[in-house]
Amino acid sequence: MTTTDFDIRFSCQTYAWQMGGDRYKGRMDHILEVVDEAGFAAIEAEPVMLGGYSDIERAHQLFDPSRVQLSSVAFVASWRNGRETEEERAAADHFIEFVRSFDGARLVLVQAPGPNRNDLGERQENAIACINSVARRAADAGVSATFHPNSPNGSVFRTRDDYQTLLDGLDERVVKYTPDAGHIAVGGMDPLSILKEYRDVVDHIHLKDFTPGEGWAVTGEGEVDFPGIVTYLRDTGYKGWVVVEEESPAAQTNPDAAAAGSAAYVRAVLEPLVHLPA
Repeated sequence: MTTTDFDIRFSCQTYAWQMGGDRYKGRMDHILEVVDEAGFAAIEAEPVMLGGYSDIERAHQLFDPSRVQLSSVAFVASWRNGRETEEERAAADHFIEFVRSFDGARLVLVQAPGPNRNDLGERQENAIACINSVARRAADAGVSATFHPNSPNGSVFRTRDDYQTLLDGLDERVVKYTPDAGHIAVGGMDPLSILKEYRDVVDHIHLKDFTPGEGWAVTGEGEVDFPGIVTYLRDTGYKGWVVVEEESPAAQTNPDAAAAGSAAYVRAVLEPLVHLPA
């Protein structure tokens, strides 16, 4: 995919490989080969998939920006308390430095879902405090941070009201918003409408497909309006990464094939929209 000359560029998330358990953990060499062959310009990695490549020096030996660059790291933490735990803070600080070492990469903050939504208000307040704290340290280090809500039943930011609380609470001076089209749809909202409402704080985006009543879908085979989203991003001057992520049963069985299929969909359907004049 030769989108480097355009404002909107497409990256591939590592979660499809993560769904397979331990089989691909630390196998970033294999994943990068697959992503490169598929034609994606970049990859968004999660620490659990980086494994030993979480070491900054090792990571730079692995990544070749002329082939596949690191668009972002999705850093996941629990953030159950009003302040980060020592372990959470140390891990966050490591990945702030990790991301800082890759030119143009972004730190995507993600809260790990809990077992339920009990004590919702307190948990939301705690999470927002921790997210803002990480993002302020990232900003001090020259790293752009953005928050990615999700939609499992134990997520504290999964409904329309939750999003209002979240976006009202984030310190937008230091942390922006990464909408995930699939998670928004699972939460009973329209992805394009949410994107339009919060467009001024959107600096990163995930595309994941979903079919109501059936679940996660193969990229381009669900009901999420990817063309409409990309067209709107183009028309509003979006400059950044669109990260394609698949959680379908097919991706869990064969993540390599899922990446290739997602890339083919991007080339056939989404890239032409990026190339069109607004």
